[in-house]
Amino acid sequence: MTVVAYIGAALAEIAGCFAFWAWLRLDKSPWWLVPGALSLCLFAYLLTLVDAEQAGRTYAAYGGVYIASALVWLWLAEGVKPDRWDLIGAAVCLGGAAIILWGPRSA
Repeated sequence: MTVVAYIGAALAEIAGCFAFWAWLRLDKSPWWLVPGALSLCLFAYLLTLVDAEQAGRTYAAYGGVYIASALVWLWLAEGVKPDRWDLIGAAVCLGGAAIILWGPRSA
């Protein structure tokens, strides 16, 4: 469930932020803000579904998933293929996220 919640949260956050980007930078209608705000609310809700004791650790691990998802958005929505440095950076971030979320903890 954690991976699904993180991926859903990343897509919701990126879509919500893109709606604001489209309004301010691409001269789209202010009506783009309505689904954008709803998407950002969904993002926040989905992060609460992650099975972790501390919110800060949940958000820190989410950062790696967000970075990788943003590169997927770059490719699929904006038509720019990530280069090898993007992919290496995303892999490092996902590795760090896994360590933060699933690393052994002392009680």
